[in-house]
Amino acid sequence: MSADGLLPLAFLIGYLLGSIPFGMVLTRMAGTQDLRTVGSGNIGATNVLRTGRKGLAAATLLGDMLKGTVAVVIAGTIDGPNAAMLAALGAFLGHLFPVWLKFRGGKGVATYIGVLLGLFWPAALIFAVIWLGTAYTTRYSSLSALIAAFVTPLFLWWFGHNALASLFAVLTLLLFYMHRENIQRLQAGTEGKIGERK
Repeated sequence: MSADGLLPLAFLIGYLLGSIPFGMVLTRMAGTQDLRTVGSGNIGATNVLRTGRKGLAAATLLGDMLKGTVAVVIAGTIDGPNAAMLAALGAFLGHLFPVWLKFRGGKGVATYIGVLLGLFWPAALIFAVIWLGTAYTTRYSSLSALIAAFVTPLFLWWFGHNALASLFAVLTLLLFYMHRENIQRLQAGTEGKIGERK
C-alpha cells in the first residue's frame, strides 16, 4: 500500500481510539449513575467531577488525553507527520461524535490536549499553564479551555509550525462550537464552576 493509501487508515485509527468514552466506561464500572444524567450530561472529566468522585474524574481526564496521544504516535510511527495530523483530527472527531454513543460525545478539551501533546508537546505545556492559571482565578473550566485553545494556534504559528497551526485552528473552532451553550451561560453569569454540583 502506498504512503498516501495509509492516510485514511490513520484517520480511522484516530477516530476509533478517540471515540472510546472513558467517562462513561469508568463511571459505569464504579457503579455510579449514568453520567449523562449528572450535571451538564457531558461525558468528560469536568462532569465526572460533579459525581463527587475525584479519582474517577482524574482517570477520565487521563484516558481522554492519552487516547489522542496514542493515536498520534501510532499513526506517526506508521506513516509520518501527515498521518499523525490526520489521526489527531480523527481522534478529536471521535471524542466529539463517538459511534458508540449515537455520535453524542464530549466537548473535546482533554483529547485536544492529548493530540497536542503527541504532535508538539511544548504547545501542550502552554495550553496547560493557561488553563490552570485561568481556572485558578475564575473557577470556570469552560472559559479556561476556550482561552487556552484560542492561544494554541497562535503559539504554533509563531513558532513556525504552520500546518499544525492550521489543524488546531480547525480543532479550536470545533471546540468553540461544542462549547456554544457554555459561552451563552458565561455571558449570562450562570455557568457552573469547577467542583460545583448541579
